[in-house]
Amino acid sequence: QGQLVESGGGLVQPGESLRLSCAASGINFSIYTMRWYRQAPGKERELVAGITGGGNTNYADSVKGRFTISRDNAKNTVSLQMNSLKFEDTAVYYCNAQRLYFNYWGQGTQVTVSS
Repeated sequence: QGQLVESGGGLVQPGESLRLSCAASGINFSIYTMRWYRQAPGKERELVAGITGGGNTNYADSVKGRFTISRDNAKNTVSLQMNSLKFEDTAVYYCNAQRLYFNYWGQGTQVTVSS
């Protein structure tokens, strides 16, 4: 059974940076597509960024140029480097691992951007 544990959330001011990490266990990590989603209060969960096992990435338009997703298959981790954070980036961020019909979620980590 796969397990994902996120870390790195916190409270930052606009313009600052934050790095989220997600540690995976119980899955053959390198063959899973890893994604970060987020959910703000009163809004639906949305895709932020994804990275395939081979390293191909995709981003939501709202974070392109500011966020970078990366993975370390040797350490079974995926990270999200978030720069130039904005108020609207405030949300709970979730790590997701998906392959075929296998789909795993982390418990989420809160990111709050506030002055």
